[in-house]
Amino acid sequence: MVAGVDGCRSGWVVATVPAGDEPQAVDVEVVPTLHDVARRIETGRLAAAAVDIPIGLAERGPRPCDVAARRLLGPRRSSVFPAPARAVLDATSYEEACARSRAVSGRAISKQLFNILPKIREADAALAGRPAARGLLFEMSPELSFTVLAGAPMGANKRTAAGRAERIEALHRGLPGIDVPALGTPGGAHADDVLDALAGAWTARRVMAGTHLALGGEPDQTGLPMMVVA
Repeated sequence: MVAGVDGCRSGWVVATVPAGDEPQAVDVEVVPTLHDVARRIETGRLAAAAVDIPIGLAERGPRPCDVAARRLLGPRRSSVFPAPARAVLDATSYEEACARSRAVSGRAISKQLFNILPKIREADAALAGRPAARGLLFEMSPELSFTVLAGAPMGANKRTAAGRAERIEALHRGLPGIDVPALGTPGGAHADDVLDALAGAWTARRVMAGTHLALGGEPDQTGLPMMVVA
């Protein structure tokens, strides 16, 4: 089994599917921490998982994988937040985070990026303590995965009815046999969180098959790869 993982207000949405071409079955749930997913990989319950969160942080400047992803996404490039420099990771206020970022990269970070710093710290900690999960819990960008799956960037925002419809159509092609609307939305998550997690599950299957797109790959100072897959 492989999984796609997306952050939500109650933790993380996890969509689990078979790794190969078996008849499609999917389980969607919310788990409180990313450590739960890393433990499933460590114990063999999951072969791999793709998560929508930065993994591997540069010491300064933008990560090449973010630059490459934004270039491929074209009109949807704003969906990829530039990952923070590692020096920003343990900042306790927005002002401190911006000051640290300016010191090493010459620019502040956005408020949106500051708001997900706790989840970036969580991912970093989950992998730091579990070497067996390194390389099997990897970073993805839902919009990049949808772009690869559909052959072009999505035309509408994922939070609109039109955006949800085109993403569901793409998922029905990538994960045939799954009735996406029938899956529902678990408590603590939004419908677009589920769609992003399913895009991650499709991406994890591609990684296991060796058919995925990989952007970047340089290790950061802790040895984690700065890479986005789709």
